[in-house]
Amino acid sequence: MLVVAITALVGSSMIPVFGNALMAKQLANQSVQTTAAETVTPGLTPGRRGELESQARGYELVLEREPENQTALRGLLEVRLELVDIPGAIAPLTKLAELYPEEVNYGLLLAQAQEYIGDRQGASNAYRQVLAAHPGQMNALQGLVNLGLSAGDPQGAIELLEDSLKQATQANQLQPGTADTISIELLLGRVYASDQRYPEAIAVYDQAIEEDRNDFRPVLAKAIVLQTQGKTDEAQLLFSQAASLAPAQYQEQINQLAADDNPPTAVTAPSEQ
Repeated sequence: MLVVAITALVGSSMIPVFGNALMAKQLANQSVQTTAAETVTPGLTPGRRGELESQARGYELVLEREPENQTALRGLLEVRLELVDIPGAIAPLTKLAELYPEEVNYGLLLAQAQEYIGDRQGASNAYRQVLAAHPGQMNALQGLVNLGLSAGDPQGAIELLEDSLKQATQANQLQPGTADTISIELLLGRVYASDQRYPEAIAVYDQAIEEDRNDFRPVLAKAIVLQTQGKTDEAQLLFSQAASLAPAQYQEQINQLAADDNPPTAVTAPSEQ
């Protein structure tokens, strides 16, 4: 229900460099079978596979002469992704992220690819490199938080978000509107809730509500935490308030959550995008 009703914190795909369909298909495809002799990619004909492998060799020859050729790097990356060769995609992604640190999607895609192959440290480093170039970047923060939670380290995720929130607050004091503090607070509240630290989660959501009375996300997140605690009456009032504030596309989902007898314990409120 949480996946259906409450989508990603920032609303946008974390992998938009070549479009959602391409990379989402590859990273989600768990049915690729690898043997010592060959890799079988479902949905790819032998002829198409041979064509892609030939293209890959061509791009690799270009990169031997011109290691920083962006066209060849991007071409090799696209071919590797269509072949569902995620390990093979890491080398061109690493080079692209190094050459174009201002293009945040290369770093995010690199982190996701490394996480996909089980290189958690590599993924963490890639996310941190994105944050070094783009402080407060929400997809990178969420990626690091997810890594911490999956490793059983909620406190590390909390400390990361608290530091990020301080930096965002300072940035907004210097130039209002620079950083999205509410999104960071929503993510922090989610970590508290996932660790069953409900009073702290509610305190963070209350702070976010005070910052923007028209933002339905912290209201919804607080309602879910109260519902999880069995405080049904209080929760229902907030669900109604969230539905009245939310864009039309979220209202049905909010109503479904309000009627759910088994509410999620970890919450991430959606973006308004």
